[in-house]
Amino acid sequence: QMQPVESGGASVQAGESLRLSCTFSGVNGGDFARAWFRQAPGKGREGISCISFSVGKTAYQDSVKGRFTISRDDDKNMVYLEMNSLKPEDTAIYYCAVITRIDCSGSWWDFRVGAWGPGTQVTVSS
Repeated sequence: QMQPVESGGASVQAGESLRLSCTFSGVNGGDFARAWFRQAPGKGREGISCISFSVGKTAYQDSVKGRFTISRDDDKNMVYLEMNSLKPEDTAIYYCAVITRIDCSGSWWDFRVGAWGPGTQVTVSS
């Protein structure tokens, strides 16, 4: 079974930047989109960014649009999340996932498959 492993989380001050990385062990995720989700304390898990297969089209939730950038390296089977201008409300555990769609249109977050990884903690202090 495909198992994502996230890394790069840390405790930072508001306004600083972080780069999260994710690798998928086990079976290759194939020609599908990749995505990042997060779960803030006391809240449900939400999909925040998605990148399509091949042409690399992206989608972002409004809360991170303009500050976060998702990218992928299919040769290494990895996906990244560059996070700039971090805010305290970005504090959460961040997870990556495979989306069983080629693109990131519509409610892409409903098409996640596979087990959740351990996640990586991001804490932003004001």
